[in-house]
Amino acid sequence: MKRVLLLGGVSEALAIARHLGPAHLYSLAGIGRVPTDLQCPVRVGGYGGAEGLARFIGEQGIDLLLDATHPYAAQISVNAAHAAQSTGIACWALRRPAWQAGAGDDWREVADWAELIAALAPFRRPLFTLGREPLQHLEEIPAAQFWTLRALDTCPGNERCEVIGARGPFLLEDERALFARRNIDVLVSKNSGSGATEPKLQVARERGVPVLILRRPPLPAVAREFTAVAEVLQALAAAGLLASP
Repeated sequence: MKRVLLLGGVSEALAIARHLGPAHLYSLAGIGRVPTDLQCPVRVGGYGGAEGLARFIGEQGIDLLLDATHPYAAQISVNAAHAAQSTGIACWALRRPAWQAGAGDDWREVADWAELIAALAPFRRPLFTLGREPLQHLEEIPAAQFWTLRALDTCPGNERCEVIGARGPFLLEDERALFARRNIDVLVSKNSGSGATEPKLQVARERGVPVLILRRPPLPAVAREFTAVAEVLQALAAAGLLASP
């Protein structure tokens, strides 16, 4: 029986994992909830870079590596592509399409943290939805700004920053209330392409709030690339790798 190693990181990965049988492995970095209701085993933790992942692939007899990590987890995707190449197996990837700005949107793309901070200077009440990265910069907050950070878990802030622990999906009405309650004048976001977190963009459009978008990192070429779970499941079925109904 051929074995699949599924590298998770987005909600779509769990949807794929629910179709995998006990011969396959679902791998998580350890951030977020670990599912306990799957047929396939779940591995939590890192591998030690591309070389460590390659060793694991060889030791476990993996035949196909499926990268369904977050679009901003570029290093993991690079490691996956290198490990697959060095072990002679195929690497497939599920890559979410990016959000696209529409009528009424004021999106301003930034390349890195330095560009982001420069673009943020005119604003006073930003809402950060970048994950934990802004926590490293709490002592750099300008005196005229108050930051609201939303992350998976509640973490300590300071006198000019409050951290909200919350997990999507987020409801449109709740996002409207958050923007109004905290008088948000700019949204800071990755372009994750997730439907679960997209309502914040609609609220920004409704309120005329600019969005600072962190540019997606480049990702490596792989043997096959998919944009939807259904495409992946169809390919796995064609390869005889899905669990029996």
